[in-house]
Amino acid sequence: MENSRTRPKADAGLAMMVAALGIVFGDIGTSPLYAVQTIFQRSALRPVPLDQASIYGVISVIFWSITLIVTVLYVRLILRADNEGEGGLLSLVALLRRRDLSGRLLKVLATVGVFGAALFFGDSMITPAISVLSSTEGLEIVDPGLSQFVVPGAVAILVTLLVVQRWGTARVGKFFGPVMALWFAAIALWGAVAIWREPAILQALSPTWAVRYFASDPLVAFLSLGGVVLVLTGAEALYADLGHLGRKPIARSWIALVFPAVSLNYFGQGALLLKSPSSIGNPFFLLVPHWARLPMVILATLATVIASQAVISGAFSVARQATQLGYLPRLRVVHTSTDAAESGQIYMPFVNWLLLIAVTILVLGFQSSQRLAAAYGLADIGTIMTSTILFFILQWVVSAWPRWRVMSLGLVFSLFVFMFLVANSVKIAEGGWLPVTIGVVLFLVMTTWQRGRQLSDTSRNKAEGNLQDFVDELNSDKTFVQRVPGCAVFLSRGEGLAPLALRANVEHNHTLHECAILLTVNTDSVPRVDPDEQVSVDDLGFADDGISHVTALLGYLDHPSLPALLRRAVDEGLEGDPEQIEDASYFLSVSRLRVTEAPGMAKWRKHLYLTETKLTSDPIEFFDLPRKRTVSMGAEIDI
Repeated sequence: MENSRTRPKADAGLAMMVAALGIVFGDIGTSPLYAVQTIFQRSALRPVPLDQASIYGVISVIFWSITLIVTVLYVRLILRADNEGEGGLLSLVALLRRRDLSGRLLKVLATVGVFGAALFFGDSMITPAISVLSSTEGLEIVDPGLSQFVVPGAVAILVTLLVVQRWGTARVGKFFGPVMALWFAAIALWGAVAIWREPAILQALSPTWAVRYFASDPLVAFLSLGGVVLVLTGAEALYADLGHLGRKPIARSWIALVFPAVSLNYFGQGALLLKSPSSIGNPFFLLVPHWARLPMVILATLATVIASQAVISGAFSVARQATQLGYLPRLRVVHTSTDAAESGQIYMPFVNWLLLIAVTILVLGFQSSQRLAAAYGLADIGTIMTSTILFFILQWVVSAWPRWRVMSLGLVFSLFVFMFLVANSVKIAEGGWLPVTIGVVLFLVMTTWQRGRQLSDTSRNKAEGNLQDFVDELNSDKTFVQRVPGCAVFLSRGEGLAPLALRANVEHNHTLHECAILLTVNTDSVPRVDPDEQVSVDDLGFADDGISHVTALLGYLDHPSLPALLRRAVDEGLEGDPEQIEDASYFLSVSRLRVTEAPGMAKWRKHLYLTETKLTSDPIEFFDLPRKRTVSMGAEIDI
């Protein structure tokens, strides 16, 4: 009986661990394809020599970098900083928002977090390009005559991958985990075979080889960190995908399979180089016997497609969080699964087509994974640096740890990650400028949207005016308003304001429905709000005038369906005929923005904000409104 009770739970845990292989570890799990080759062959100021001491030193640095940054920093520490189960940089920003911090400090920390999120978007453009390109380069090892198909093959795979995003990943997602399990088993096997043939490479397990490597030529060793960082790419995914699976499945999968598999492969590549330094041309595929190379190319392609899918899905999730937290326009979101348990499976057309254009340009422009590696890593380590800083600041504020422990750990890990960041900065001229440029541009876009919204909201508040004053005007003898049957819902930005659409309807049509509901939707800094706590009916004192106010509080991952919120409001005591409320007409307030010389933001940024407003998705679709019963009205607003 005891076994029958415990087995389902164990099976569920195993299933979650397998799922984590496909969702979380694709990026970091495919880094062996190009990392070692890049460290020794990248065009740096001082190349790493292919001698015994350097091989031992590089493999030792790789192993201990993964151990400290991924295993200790992320798996042991950062994964515990969840925002009600959700992870990622913007979750850290949301957690800090809820703390008793000074306004100026919170603004600085939020700015740091937003810049890290912008770098993540840059990383999501480069990761699919370098991952798929590195896998198709295996064709050159199988047969040099196939080299002409490397770039076209990579473009074809990436275009196909991004085109099919519109249909969602629910059907193929169940295959991701088993494929990645096969991938990790394969890379572990070929690594172990090479180690068995050259067991001396296991000396690199000792950190003394890393110390000797830095002591023999500090400049070469330091610059090589710009290549070593490639073994860490995807570390942020462990935290960003926390909401999909939870901490335990991610941690267990890493410790039980992923960490041993990638470590064996890196040590295997080191063993191969000790025996045959000329194999540096592509040590990953040269580990594999000739007869197995073509199947390994196919498996590598599948693995990199899965890795790319994880990053693309992550870009959708981060964009959605940024939208709900007020850092991006309201972009169109398509839910690709009807299963409530899979509500996180979303598709964002604008983000998807932007990625399609970007990865195609990257593959055609750089032509090889080695060239693209120069542009890779900087965005990822920048994101890791940002997460490290925000995490330890959060621990300083809320942790039960002694302050000396938080400070000492924070300084050690921050300095360690900072070394990688500085080492990668020398790659800016070689291609590192690309993710930095993408990050800066996206950061500018995100902060401009946030600031522009603040300015337009201030101007709009003046145009809308006080609700009490509006009701007084409504009841005065000077105003003629005909009350018509039915119910009208007006989106409101606050319980004390009269929405633009409400004013426009009264001023121009001289009509108002007998039942007028003002609905305010607020977004909290938590991922989801309990449905029973999402809606409250406010008594503003205008019941005799037929005006009610409803406040909805949603998490940044909750779907804002206004009809569903109104049905809950009826259950909470909203006055009115339920049938009329169900068949209500919806009035959307539309403001036409006009750029002025008013202070608050540079004029060119105001024009940028104006451009961003054109990307805003259809509010009818966003709020699940009935198109035939929705009217848009408004006024001109100066910014």
